[in-house]
Amino acid sequence: MTTDSDYTITPAPFTAVHFEDAFWRPRLETNRRVTLPFNFRKCEETGRINNFAKAAGWMDGPHEGIFFNDSDVFKVVEGAAYSLASAPDPAMDAYLDNLVALFAGAQEADGYLYTARTIDPTAVTADREGLTRWSHLRVNHELYNVGHLYEAAVAHFQATGKRTLLDVALKNADLIDSVFGPEKLREVPGHQEIEIGLVKLYRVTGDERYLRLAKFFLDERGHANGRELYTNFGNPGYMQDHLPVVEQSEAVGHAVRAVYMYTGMADVAALTGDASYIAAIDRLWMNVVGRKLYLTGGIGARHTGEAFGDDYELPNAEAYTETCAAIANILWNQRMFLLHGDARYIDVLELSLYNGFLSGVSFSGDEFFYTNPLASDGKTAVNRGHIGRQPWFDCSCCPTNDVRFIASLPGYVYASDADSLYVNLFVAGEGQVDVGGRSVHLRQETNYPWAGRVRLRVDPAQKSEFALRLRIPGWANNQPVPSDLYRFAEIDNPGFTLTVNGESVTPSLEKGYAVLKRTWQPGDVVELTLPMPVRRVFCHETVEANRGRVALMRGPLVYCAEGVDNGGSVADLALADDAALSIEHRPELLNGVTVIRGEGSQPLTAIPYYAWSHRGVGEMAVWLERRE
Repeated sequence: MTTDSDYTITPAPFTAVHFEDAFWRPRLETNRRVTLPFNFRKCEETGRINNFAKAAGWMDGPHEGIFFNDSDVFKVVEGAAYSLASAPDPAMDAYLDNLVALFAGAQEADGYLYTARTIDPTAVTADREGLTRWSHLRVNHELYNVGHLYEAAVAHFQATGKRTLLDVALKNADLIDSVFGPEKLREVPGHQEIEIGLVKLYRVTGDERYLRLAKFFLDERGHANGRELYTNFGNPGYMQDHLPVVEQSEAVGHAVRAVYMYTGMADVAALTGDASYIAAIDRLWMNVVGRKLYLTGGIGARHTGEAFGDDYELPNAEAYTETCAAIANILWNQRMFLLHGDARYIDVLELSLYNGFLSGVSFSGDEFFYTNPLASDGKTAVNRGHIGRQPWFDCSCCPTNDVRFIASLPGYVYASDADSLYVNLFVAGEGQVDVGGRSVHLRQETNYPWAGRVRLRVDPAQKSEFALRLRIPGWANNQPVPSDLYRFAEIDNPGFTLTVNGESVTPSLEKGYAVLKRTWQPGDVVELTLPMPVRRVFCHETVEANRGRVALMRGPLVYCAEGVDNGGSVADLALADDAALSIEHRPELLNGVTVIRGEGSQPLTAIPYYAWSHRGVGEMAVWLERRE
C-alpha cells in the first residue's frame, strides 16, 4: 500500500480563521459558553462519566445507560479541545485533565476500553455487549466508541500539546491492530467511525499500521470471511455490509453509518491513491445528490433503521433526516471537495450547514432536534418520541455531535493548494492561509446569508502570484442542488459581478469557482456581489411527496411556513404562481431574520427553516401546495 499521496487541497486550520459576523459568531460563542458545559453536565447527570470511574474501580455501581454512551463523552471532549485551541480556558483545561485520568483508569492493562464490559464482565448479554470481547460487533459499538476516542485524542493533543489522551488512544489502537487483520480476526464494526479516527491517528503519528487497519475495516465489508454478513430491520444493506465497498453504487441503510463510511473511504483514498475507492464514492455521491437528498441538505428518509429510502423516496412529515446525518453529510462533502476541487461539493455542504444541520440546535444552545422533518402537524411526535426541541435524549448522539462540529466550523471557510487559494464559505472575519509556502492574510466583510455582497481584502506577506478561487454558489447559477432533483421555477437570475480594486473583471469559471490569477499585492480588494432574489423551487416529478408543490429559497436558505405566522395553520396553505414575493428583514424576530412575504388571495409569511419551532409547537411546512 502506497502512502505517499494525500489530498491535493488543504483546508485552513480552524484556529487560523476567526469569525466576526452576526450570524455564526454568536453560534460559536453559545456553543462554547452554553452547549459545551451543558453537554458535560448532562454526561455527568446521566452516568456517562461515572461509567469511567466505575470501570476504573474508583466508584461502585453498575453500568448506566446504553452501551455506546462512552462515545458521547469522547465527542464532547473533542469539542472542548477545539474550543480550547481557539479560546484558552484554564478551568476547562483542568476539567479535561481529570476526564483523561478517568479514561486512563478505565482502560484495561492491554489497552481495552469499553466501560459496558469492564465495569462488570458478568453483567453483559449476548444481544447487547456480547459475552466476550469482539463477539457482537454487529451491535455493540465496541469499535465505534473508540473511533470517537481517537478523534478526541488527536484534537486534545493538537490543542494542548499533551500526550495523555493520545497515549490512551494509541494503546487501544495497538490492541485492536493486534487482534484484527487479514491474518487475524476478520470482522468489521457494525457502526462505522473507527476508520475516520484511525486515519487521524495515522496523520498525527505517521504510523502506517493505523492507515492499514482503517483500510482493512473498509475492505472487509461485504466479504463473508468466516462470518455472516450484517443485516438489520430486514434490510440487507442496513450496515453497508451487503457488497464490497468498491462495488457499492446506491446509498442504502443507516444514513449516519453509511456517510461515515464514505468519509473514511475518501480519507483512505486520498492517502493511498486507491482509484477504486474514489470511483465508488463518486457513484455514491451522485446517487445521494441526484435521488436521496432533501432540499434542506438532510439525508435519511426512514425512521425504521434511521435509513436512506429508495431512490426518490423523500417524505416530508415522516422524514428522519437526523442531525448527525447532516453533520456526516458535511464531513463527506468537505472531503469530496478536497479530493476533486469542485465547488458543487461545497454547495451541498452549505445547503446542509445552513438548513439540515442548523435546525437541530436551538438559539439558546441547550435544546436539540434529533430528527429534522420538512413538515409537522404540531401534534405527532417524531423527535425521538417528542414534539419540539428537547434538552437531551436517552440516545444523545446528536447533542454531543453538535458540540464538536460547531467548534470546528471556521476550518471550512478557506482552503489552498500549491498555487490556489479557495474561498468556500462567506463569513465575516479574518483568516491566515498558506498558499504553496506563502502566507496570505484575508479579511472578509459580508452580511451573508442575508445579503450577497462579499468584500475580501487580500494581504500576502509579500507580493505573490496565485489563483484566488471564489466559489459561485449553485443557487447563484440557477441550480439549487448539483443535480436535476430540484430546479428553480425561474432561470433569469442576473448572475454575479466581480471587481478587483474597484475595477470590474470577468473571471474564468472553473468547477464552480471564479478564478482570479494575478500577482497579488498587500491591500488588494476583491468585491463579489451575488444577487439574492426569492426563488421558487420545484422537485423532480418522481418524488411523490412533492408533486404539485413548491418551496422557497433565498440565497443558501430554505424557507418554511409556520402556523404562528399564518393564522395558526399551514396544512391548506397554497402559493400561487403569480403571487408577488417580497422580503423584509426583521431584526427583532428569531435573533434577526429576513422573512419572505407572499401577496395575493392567500397571504403568506415564510421564515428560514433553521429557525422553526422557536415560538412554541405548531404546524410547519417547507413544501406548499402550488396554484398555477
